[in-house]
Amino acid sequence: MAVKIKICCIASPEEAALAVKCGADALGLVARMPSGPGPIADELIAAITAGIPAGISSFLLTSEQSSVEIIRHVKCTGVNTVQIVDELTEGTYQEIRSALPDVYIVQVIHVTGEESIAQAKSVQDQVDFILLDSGNPKAAIKTLGGTGNTHNWEISSRLVSEVNKPVFLAGGLNAGNVKEAIALVQPYGVDICNGVRTEGRLDEDKLRAFVKEVKE
Repeated sequence: MAVKIKICCIASPEEAALAVKCGADALGLVARMPSGPGPIADELIAAITAGIPAGISSFLLTSEQSSVEIIRHVKCTGVNTVQIVDELTEGTYQEIRSALPDVYIVQVIHVTGEESIAQAKSVQDQVDFILLDSGNPKAAIKTLGGTGNTHNWEISSRLVSEVNKPVFLAGGLNAGNVKEAIALVQPYGVDICNGVRTEGRLDEDKLRAFVKEVKE
């Protein structure tokens, strides 16, 4: 099966259209975060989402940690997928599922060590997808994605083989390393932000080069 391609940190309708034209299967829209690139206002996320073609997934990256706030956030942006970038500390995934039955739930696991495998296993039955990234939720100022750094792909590879849900791989990917990452980790999809940007803007040449490497 072809590896899915998610282009993250989409900042405008024009970037969304470019990503889709170049072969993206999913677009990531970053809401308010403690740190990192690409956050945009909820109103802009809603406007971009409204123009995304059918068949393309729209991911809301939310740093909210309660089911009530996550539900509110999804409803005000109109996305079809919610990417929870931090730990769910109040409420349950089932509450999110019941309130948003047509929305896919993605839980981010920040691969900091072996413990990430157990963390993924503990949530796998409650979510639709797992996404592996290189943040550090326990840092003084949390990093919840968009670091541009790779993590230990050996751990990611083991995690993919041990969980029962499809896994997206993020963190420091680019056209130069994505083939190696796919070969080692065997993810369902890959997710990129910084690696297809130049001075913060989506770069068509980098985007096409990345998509070409993934598809090959």
